[in-house]
Amino acid sequence: MTTTADLQQRWSGALMNTYGVPRVALVRGEGAVVTDADGKQYLDLLAGIAVNILGHAHPAIVEAVTRQLSTLGHVSNLYASEPAVALAEQLLARLGAGESGVSGGSVTGRVFLCNSGTEANEAAFKLARATGRRKIIAAEKAFHGRTMGALALTGQPDKRAPFEPMPPGVEHVPYGDLEALDRAVDDDTAAVFLEPILGESGVVVPPEGYLTGARRITAERGALLILDEVQTGIGRTGWFYAHQAVGIVPDVMTLAKGLGGGMPIGACIATGAAAELIGPGKHGTTFGGNPVCASAALAVLETITADDLLSRADMIGKVLATGIEGLGHPLVDHVRGAGLLLGVVLTEDLAPAVEAAARDAGYLVNAAQPGVIRLAPPLIITEEQAEGFVAALPGILDEAGAGAGGR
Repeated sequence: MTTTADLQQRWSGALMNTYGVPRVALVRGEGAVVTDADGKQYLDLLAGIAVNILGHAHPAIVEAVTRQLSTLGHVSNLYASEPAVALAEQLLARLGAGESGVSGGSVTGRVFLCNSGTEANEAAFKLARATGRRKIIAAEKAFHGRTMGALALTGQPDKRAPFEPMPPGVEHVPYGDLEALDRAVDDDTAAVFLEPILGESGVVVPPEGYLTGARRITAERGALLILDEVQTGIGRTGWFYAHQAVGIVPDVMTLAKGLGGGMPIGACIATGAAAELIGPGKHGTTFGGNPVCASAALAVLETITADDLLSRADMIGKVLATGIEGLGHPLVDHVRGAGLLLGVVLTEDLAPAVEAAARDAGYLVNAAQPGVIRLAPPLIITEEQAEGFVAALPGILDEAGAGAGGR
């Protein structure tokens, strides 16, 4: 039987050292629970970094993938397939939707299907360039991916520095500062590129009015508003798309992570005139719109609607947030976020220690920042599982504090 130690040794000898050797080697999962190579079980409160939106081995995804793979596995972008067309139609229908997330809106547009969030953001970058304007405004501390265009957009200098020079024309302004954004956007600005909530920087929610203000500023000056919903989209915040909470519609939106429920798929959605900026020969992808991944995504969308998972995300998110804040633990300052994308803000920079203590206790969480623990569990997590984590958290925090010298 292969053990965690065996896989760690093989990993270090065969894979590039981009993230370091993982401390846990997972072999199977069911619902919100995963099992490692040594037989230990964990409640998965990270869901593959907001990817496994329906948890692990969800019957709807398993059935959709199995059925499609046994029928038609891949066609390339030279040929059409029903799943890709149906998925694009569904994503557009939900873009104009209200709180329920079902079709009924009036937004028109087009979809480019790809394989990841980074690739979706690269497509959005090219749409901005295709306007003919030179400047793109992005946010400090934002994360949009690690390929060169997406990296140029990422407002984290330490990630950009080893790979300079970046593609030119990107300027960064403080996230949440509407006055700074207003000053930066001019008649040569092609686009403003924003996350509705900063995910990788610790689940930072912008001030009230920020996204609506960004929509107003871009509309007044003829710039595109591009929203990176790679982490916030597909029901994670309790809305199908996070921006729907403030009643705006972007010119361009990018998706991935939860869209495929564990299968690799991304999407760049453009509305109105932005949908016509790129024509034949200007962009493409071999695997984008793969019928197997598109079928998985359709199963995700159908299940979210059928099982009312938007309401569930909102309800379980409140169970976690109010429960954690209600502990009154000295290491917890507050909880921020929306739905099932939450950041537990600590009073000390002990997030890595909390992550380790949680892992030892059978919970997978993420130290998004030194002082912030990120929670992004599957939308199918039960109330009992959420309450169990809240009950275990004081002991986890105590262990983390003791390990850091009793602080």
